[in-house]
Amino acid sequence: MTMSSPNISSLSWGHMTVKGCSAAYKDCKVWPGGSRSWDWRETGTQHHPGVQPADVQEVLDRGVKLLVIGRGMNMALQVPASTLDFVAQQGVDVRVLQTEQAVAEYNKLAGQGAKVGGVFHSTC
Repeated sequence: MTMSSPNISSLSWGHMTVKGCSAAYKDCKVWPGGSRSWDWRETGTQHHPGVQPADVQEVLDRGVKLLVIGRGMNMALQVPASTLDFVAQQGVDVRVLQTEQAVAEYNKLAGQGAKVGGVFHSTC
């Protein structure tokens, strides 16, 4: 049985919830069958230079075919070309959007049964 990607059920400034998960997140990672908090301190991530390969590796390891990256409500979080190249080298398509647009795109794809994952920043 293949696990589906869980819907992101709510998004507001600094707060996200994922269907089937009791925890609320500030920033989160989602993949088929699960989700967890995205703690930037684990990889030393900052708005500049932004999302690192180490930030997305865990989601890619879950077998996703498409990765959605939410850059924040005001798109302050950068996504360097090196990270996009890293994702492409794994054979995974990537879409980088403002977080509200990213969540809508992710939920649409998840609803279509796509093997989609994402990393989402819910503030600036």
